[in-house]
Amino acid sequence: MSFNQEFDEHGAWRKQFALRLKLLSEWLTDHDLLEAGVRERLDQLHAQVKNDKITVAFVAEFSRGKSELINAVFFAGYGRRIMPASAGRTTMCPTELGYDAEVPPCLRLLPIETRLQPQSLMDWRNAPDKWERLNLDVNDPQQLARAIQKVAEVRRVSPAEAASLGFWDDETPDDNPPLGSDGLIEVPKWRHALINMAHPLLKQGLVILDTPGLNAIGAEPELTVSLLPQAHAVVFILAADTGVTKSDLTIWRQHLATLGQGQEARLVVLNKIDTMWDALSSPEQVQLQIAAQRTDSADILGLSPLQVLAVSAQKGLLAKVNRDDKLLQASNLMELETALGQGLLGQRRKILGAAVANGMQALRQETGRLVHTRARDLVEQIQELEGLRGKNAGTIKQMRLRIEQEQADFDASGAKIQAVRSVHLRLLKDLFAMLSTTHLKEAVTGLARALKQPGIKLGVRRAYAQTFERLGADLAHADRLAGEIQSMLEGSFKNLNAEYGFSLQPPTPPKLAQYGKDLDLIEKSHLQYLSLGNALRLAQPEFAERLARALMSRLRVVYETAVNDVELWNKSAAAQLDAQLRERRRNFGRRIEAVSRIQQAAGGLDERIRELQSQQAQLHLMDAKLAELTDQLLAVQPEEPAPRTEAVVA
Repeated sequence: MSFNQEFDEHGAWRKQFALRLKLLSEWLTDHDLLEAGVRERLDQLHAQVKNDKITVAFVAEFSRGKSELINAVFFAGYGRRIMPASAGRTTMCPTELGYDAEVPPCLRLLPIETRLQPQSLMDWRNAPDKWERLNLDVNDPQQLARAIQKVAEVRRVSPAEAASLGFWDDETPDDNPPLGSDGLIEVPKWRHALINMAHPLLKQGLVILDTPGLNAIGAEPELTVSLLPQAHAVVFILAADTGVTKSDLTIWRQHLATLGQGQEARLVVLNKIDTMWDALSSPEQVQLQIAAQRTDSADILGLSPLQVLAVSAQKGLLAKVNRDDKLLQASNLMELETALGQGLLGQRRKILGAAVANGMQALRQETGRLVHTRARDLVEQIQELEGLRGKNAGTIKQMRLRIEQEQADFDASGAKIQAVRSVHLRLLKDLFAMLSTTHLKEAVTGLARALKQPGIKLGVRRAYAQTFERLGADLAHADRLAGEIQSMLEGSFKNLNAEYGFSLQPPTPPKLAQYGKDLDLIEKSHLQYLSLGNALRLAQPEFAERLARALMSRLRVVYETAVNDVELWNKSAAAQLDAQLRERRRNFGRRIEAVSRIQQAAGGLDERIRELQSQQAQLHLMDAKLAELTDQLLAVQPEEPAPRTEAVVA
């Protein structure tokens, strides 16, 4: 099955899940079960599935056919090239293709001059007026292709200006772009491009990141420390006839080898195998040459040969446009699409499926506790009323007085319950302070100072190590604090359950230690800039400033995610207590009402017992329906694709 088909199935599952989640929400509302904690779980599940994005990054040195590969895999349905793909340098700036329903179809371009200013790419994203914008007509392939051609635009600047923009360094002449006869250098006109269009795959949550060559990648730290590490899959393109060149190996070692994705989420593509289709060589000889190139490339990059695929993007695109099945098979493009579908989507489905299963289990537990509380109250009421059979009016009056006294005692115990809340909130305040942006800024102050010092930054590696050591220690401290809060909740809930007959259960605490892995990945992605080879680049104040901002931006995302986990945990515990307090107060009201009706009518006792028994039956049906609805949500999870096996290279 092709990547497009796999992605269609993934999108269909997300829509079906969202629909069933909506039906569950409406049912919970109708049956007065949509308490604050349950609503929070539902909202989180809905956002998790609705906003799930799958980012595929395409990385290559210039002239490897990267843009043509994107055209062949994703845009062949237009019947022509959409991304610029001609001889020479095409994509000159990092380009993101995605879909946002709140933004009309457009191409937004950030001028390269913004590199001279300290703001990060994330900051510029929040300043739409600083981008040049072109509207796109997604129904007109020619207009679409003409507009997107702008990502290939360049400027010719002096070496001094090129140096200030990060494209020229007198100390490393071999890495510099060629100097023209006019003494000027060609640099990208744009720093970053965002394409928003309602392509079917993009509408379903796919994001494509098209990156330029080594020179541009290294000059944009946010690309390598933020965008690439957060991609769910990376496709690294080489030329089939040359294999791994020196510049290819530099990109791989410096920017890709240490990324956090699993092995199955990194694919290497030997493109342009059609250049090896030699009329003087037999098909078997060509196949052996390609197989040898795959094996050699895998050895050099430290990958399994299964992670190295050989294709012809140009022939694949041509075959799709002309519906030439024989040429499509020869291009091997479908093998790449299958690998993307099974590796990328398989991994993503596993992660999303596990998150959904955990969320549904928590949702089922919270609503189940509420149903259990109501069922227990009904049993107590029935037993209470059964005990009144044959009793006189005086006994019934005494029962009412006793219930009213219980209600008064319960209301008076509010101070004890409030004390539990106060201790919980005080500890939470400390935890939130540990994960706050203010605390994060304090932790990276020393590193920021080391990066901003003029000239060669001799102590910056030590500052990096100390900063991440402190961040790791802070995170471990926050995890221990969360454990203390959980222990306090367990003890408090146990006491409240014993004293008031509640059925409180502390929600699963956030696993803050897991974010230590994110910190490790961020640290690794930055270490490439601390080598001797990058010492001169790091000495540039503008570059060091961009690097510091990129680091802070990435760390802020990690900390904000951790804070969201803590907030959900806190709301779940508080909502559970609120729900059981509310149910207990309602129960007192129902008990007093039942006794009042019995006092007023001779036959009221049997009638009220029958009403309660009817409510019991309805509650059993409600519990069964809740189990059915939640089981249906878990049942619609997509199946993982079958494992990919080695295919014959045509």
